Amino acid sequence: MIDLVTRPLVLDGGLGTLLESRGNDVSSSLWSARVLRDDPDEVRAAHAEFAAAGADVLITASYQVGFGGEIPDADVDALLRRSVSLAREAGRALVAASVGPVGALRADGSEYTGDDGLDLGRLRALHRRRLAVLADAGADLLAVETLPSALEVEAVALELEGLGVPAFVSLSADSTGFVAPGALAGALRTAASVRGVVAVGVNCCRPASVVPALAEAPAVPLVAYPNTGERWDAATRGWRGGAEPLAEAAPSWVAAGARLVGGCCRSTPADIAAIAAAVR
Repeated sequence: MIDLVTRPLVLDGGLGTLLESRGNDVSSSLWSARVLRDDPDEVRAAHAEFAAAGADVLITASYQVGFGGEIPDADVDALLRRSVSLAREAGRALVAASVGPVGALRADGSEYTGDDGLDLGRLRALHRRRLAVLADAGADLLAVETLPSALEVEAVALELEGLGVPAFVSLSADSTGFVAPGALAGALRTAASVRGVVAVGVNCCRPASVVPALAEAPAVPLVAYPNTGERWDAATRGWRGGAEPLAEAAPSWVAAGARLVGGCCRSTPADIAAIAAAVR
């Protein structure tokens, strides 16, 4: 059972970052999904590090695993299910099955822009089968994350409706898909209106973007897990800029209504331990 009332729950951090620091190659377009496919023991061990650091919720390595992506469809079902079982085996934390945006399957940076050229029907179709598999895989909830546009939020909302599995929906707050006035607020309302969605919020953004974004959300439990401040360059497949400490800002996210808090890209077990200490 997901208790968002007693205290804020701490999410884990950047799985790809940790896998890389452990000596794994995450330079391909598959990112951590390559390790999920080729070295599942490493994924389990990385999850265990985050659990030991104080994470209440482990997000699976399925962000870039989906039908119609780079991984052959024949292998996707088994990998999605493997991602859930590995997180389950890593500790006593809740398991949130990661559902990344269509842009993550393409690895072209469109999860930060929403410029995928797809209509509502195609977006729904690309999410539908993956959501169904993960809903059946035994996770405690779905983590629909880094959605970059109102259109993709609408597509996911329609597919989540009636699925019967709790989910949180988190938007890419710095995406150019939300620059229009009211676009982010409208998308957060759309996500929050779905039966079974237990929280909405933002991730994969600058820490400074979190509180202003949460201020646009409806009065429901919120989610906040930004990057450490660096910016991803899809062309060079590298990070630019300097890191910022997350734990100092975490209490302000809780004060703004966040009940699920953690780190996204570049955040480490040390960051998660510091966030856990700051919000408990």
